[in-house]
Amino acid sequence: MEIFGVSLPAMMSQLLLGLVNGSFYAILSLGLAVIFGLLNVINFAHGALFMLGALLTWMAMNYFGINYWVMLIAAPVIVGILGILIERLFLRWIYKLDHLYGLLLTLGLTLMIEGVFRSIYGVSGLGYDTPELLEGATNLGFMILPNYRAWVVVASIVVCLATWFVIEKTKLGALLRAGTENPRLVEAFGVNVPVMITLTYAFGAALAAFAGVLAAPVYQVTPLMGQNLIIVVFAVVVIGGMGSIMGSILTGLGLGVVEGFTKVFYPEASSTVVFVIMAIVLLIRPAGLFGKEK
Repeated sequence: MEIFGVSLPAMMSQLLLGLVNGSFYAILSLGLAVIFGLLNVINFAHGALFMLGALLTWMAMNYFGINYWVMLIAAPVIVGILGILIERLFLRWIYKLDHLYGLLLTLGLTLMIEGVFRSIYGVSGLGYDTPELLEGATNLGFMILPNYRAWVVVASIVVCLATWFVIEKTKLGALLRAGTENPRLVEAFGVNVPVMITLTYAFGAALAAFAGVLAAPVYQVTPLMGQNLIIVVFAVVVIGGMGSIMGSILTGLGLGVVEGFTKVFYPEASSTVVFVIMAIVLLIRPAGLFGKEK
């Protein structure tokens, strides 16, 4: 069976590839949206934190024999602690300044983090084997579904939806949103707003590291791997709407699928289609598809 001259297995394999890439776009843009929406900081260090999640996973396996499943929890915790240090030492001083200061600061941190690990490991890719439990593939009849890639999509969607639920539907999420809009009022109710803000940034950093752990068996692990995604992820956030949690999730998954199908029908445009869509969206709706117009 063919659709527009393309076989169904080829079409479905590109759909899966698009969903896998879209899963990374979604979870990374979600972390960016959480940090921007609640802290009002454009966190350019997100790509470096993503890289750290993957590299820590590789280091744990090769130096200490710690497996993938342990690092799926340990790497986000370690990078989350690093996020606490970044917020307390650097970001806390720029919240009342223009967004440009936060972007330049986090860009500088990115160059420092990537430079340290590039001097140690170089820029060549480091391979990481698929976890034994998720090796192989499942024959669905119309396509062969790699088990690990299916796991990436499911795990990403579950984490994204759980994050959205906590922020949008729980008392904790209400306190987070209120703390960014009127911190003095929230502090009057006995809430330690600075600690809450610090933990919010740590959570965003942990999300990036979680995505990095998921990415380790899919992409080559390299100190520069975050650079390959962060620009596209920023475009996803802009299209979905800066600070929109659900917008980041839906836009990330959707653009991943669009990118995958573009590789089938017009491969030359696959690397630019996201930015073309961003330009069109900004012309029609400057606040993004799910953003709030001011």
